[in-house]
Formats: sequence, structure tokens, C-alpha cells
Amino acid sequence: MSTGNEIATFTGWAATSAGAPLERFSYDPGPLGGEEVEVAVEYCGVCHSDQSLIDNDWGISQYPFVPGHEVIGSIVRVGEKVLGLTVGQRVGIGWYKGSCMHCSSCIGGDQHLCGSAKPTVVGSHGGFADRVRAHWAWALPIPAGLDPAMAGPLLCAGSTVFNPLVEFGVKPTDRVGVIGIGGLGHLALRFLNRWGCEVTAFTSSLSKQDEARNLGAHNVVSSTDNNALKSIAGTLDFLMVTANANLDWTAILATLRGKGRINFVGIVPNAIPVHVFDLIPQQKTLSASPVGSPGTTATMLEFCTRHNIVPQVEMFPMSQVNEAVDHLRSGKARYRVVLDASK
Repeated sequence: MSTGNEIATFTGWAATSAGAPLERFSYDPGPLGGEEVEVAVEYCGVCHSDQSLIDNDWGISQYPFVPGHEVIGSIVRVGEKVLGLTVGQRVGIGWYKGSCMHCSSCIGGDQHLCGSAKPTVVGSHGGFADRVRAHWAWALPIPAGLDPAMAGPLLCAGSTVFNPLVEFGVKPTDRVGVIGIGGLGHLALRFLNRWGCEVTAFTSSLSKQDEARNLGAHNVVSSTDNNALKSIAGTLDFLMVTANANLDWTAILATLRGKGRINFVGIVPNAIPVHVFDLIPQQKTLSASPVGSPGTTATMLEFCTRHNIVPQVEMFPMSQVNEAVDHLRSGKARYRVVLDASK
């Protein structure tokens, strides 16, 4: 559909080699697909995954590369086969921007598990730019009551920590732990508190105790103190690991009650050495989960709107994108970084 908003090239900020500063970069996006929407970027979060791809930490980056997969913007063009979305509507695009829409996972509502799901920033250019495109099913309407300047990180970090609550049936009566108070963990604390759970924050820095309680934790425990871990042995129903750190997983596992589950959403550096005898007697479970489906993510956005949950962010102008990435790389971000494309 022509809207008078066609432009020949998109312009963004690209890394030209591993770890290089981002530079202004223009590229031809090609014709708009029939099922695609084109979005004028208003805000875009800066995620650790963006940093990892800039630095080629995963060995899969292709340069030049425009990062950015926590996009908030308004639709300026729609393909002829787009359903349910209109020009002018504000939407969000997260880690994925497309999937096949015909495999068993897609048909079953698990589009995020599609074997050919298309990441927004792996093999294509993302939202550190003036425009970005996505399949209509992956461009999620942003509720009117949600601040668009704050909403970007919800499309990745928020969806990632909300998904296991739905996927594994976490109940309001459960006692739940969160390991790591960072970009993912601070949102998990806020979600779980509003979910109704008794929430225990695990941190390697007890100087964060007051901060963790302000974010929604009822209890705070050192994740590296075995005596502290022993004091809560057998008390938790569910434990979400958001940190990327190596811990004493046997001691961590012992904090679970019967039928308890540890679920990983953070990428810990090393293999997890757990003996099967630590699982079998009390039917404990070890699992992991990715970002949620479009349906789950849409539910999360409504949940955030209803309970006035937003991430804690630091704003940078898009023109200072390198300063924003360096701030994240330094570990000083509290707790998410968002770029304002208007500046």
C-alpha cells in the first residue's frame, strides 16, 4: 500500500567490523513484502545481545551490521497482505521479526520456536536506524497506557522473563527466586511481585539489597554464600536464572522444594554440572526458555499496562549511540539503555 512515505534507502548506525564504533550507514531495504510493515523508529533499546553481535562474541555477525531489536515506532507503510495493522499505529518489534507461519510451532501459537524464525538483527539490519521492517504478526501494538519511551526493552527483556511465568504455570501462591538483578532480573522482580508471588532476589552483591526490595523482592540472599543458600534449602517452587555467571548449581538446586524448577533465561558461561541424583528424588526440573511468542508478548504488554510496570532505563540520543553502547559495555547501565531516535 502506498502512503506517500516511501524512501529509497534506510539510514542507521552500523558496525563495520568486530568491536568497531558504529558509523552512519545507508542501505537499500528492497521492495516491501506483501506481509510486511515498515516502521519509523521512535525509540530503540540497547541490549547485551546487540553488544555481543557488535563484538562478534557469538561468531555469527555479518558486517556492516545495524543493531537494535527493541524497537518502538509508528507504521508508515503496510504490505498488501497485512492483517490487523494500519498506517499510523504504534507498534513494537523484538528479537524476532518473522517466522514461516505454517509449521506446527507457528500454527500452534509458538511462532518463537519456529525453526526458520527470522531474528531482527541476525543476518539483517535492525532498529538503530530511521526505519525497520517486520512481518505483521511480529509487530505488536503498544497499548495506549504504556509510555513508548520506556516500552522498548519489554519487547526483549520483558518478554524473556514473562514467558516462563506463562509457560511453566507459575502461581501467585508460589515462592519464586530470581538470580541476578540486572537488565532481565530487575523486570523479573517487578513482574513476580505483581504476579502475587513471594519473591527472593539472589545477588552476588548484597549492597543491592535495598534496590532489590524496591524492585519487588521480599527477601534478598547472597548467591555466592553457601551458608545463606543452606538457610533457605527446600523453600522455593521456581527459580529464574537471569545472570550470566557460574555458580554452585548443586547448592542453588537445593533451595528448591519437591517438583521445583530452575529455569535459565540468562546465558551462563560454562556447562551446568548437576548430578541426576539431585533431581530424581524430589522430581526437580532443569529447563531453559527463550523470548515469548507474539501472543505471550502481547499479554505481557497488557500486564505491564495494567500494573504500571516499566523497565528502569537510561535515555541516550540516537546520535550518541556509541556512548550508549560503551555505557552498557562498562556494566554501568541501570538497568536498560534506550535510544531516542528524534535526537
